[in-house]
Amino acid sequence: MLTGNREYNEIYKKYKNLVLKVAYIYSGDNYDAAEDITQDTFLKLYIGFEELKDGNVSAWLYTTAKKSALNFNKKFKREVLSEDDELYKNKEQFGESLETEFIEKEEVLYKKQFHEKIMAALSKKNPRWYEAIILVYYMDIPQVKVAEIMEIRKEVLHALLHRAKKWIRKKFGAEYEEMQDKDGRIP
Repeated sequence: MLTGNREYNEIYKKYKNLVLKVAYIYSGDNYDAAEDITQDTFLKLYIGFEELKDGNVSAWLYTTAKKSALNFNKKFKREVLSEDDELYKNKEQFGESLETEFIEKEEVLYKKQFHEKIMAALSKKNPRWYEAIILVYYMDIPQVKVAEIMEIRKEVLHALLHRAKKWIRKKFGAEYEEMQDKDGRIP
């Protein structure tokens, strides 16, 4: 067990947002699941802290949350929720704005699907690139900390990010440009 609640509380305060972000991203943007995963991760830390000893707590928390979220996805991947059901429940309330709101929701959905397509392809191409992109650009973790979590030098992280961005531009740049029209809106 921990030497005291104070040490645990300090770790919790310092890393709770990191764990929540990891859980949220890897659980498929499911906030409720992310909260449960975060709670479970810190419970595991509390129970097994002595085994961790002088290890890298942030890396352990990141890895544990990531694995829990991926397991969550495997368990619930067949569950399909429809956000569009809400749009049609009270059709009369929307009046003329229904079409505009529908188009806006379709644009957001299209962009989200395109983003997911890019990230899925990146994950297949090189899982290390994917992990680096997620940590740096989605979770806003400082690059020095990301290098520590990934157990690589900062220069290696820079090379990973550069190669990943270059590959994304090469593979999806034309499709992205086609998706935009003059006003920056999806045609």
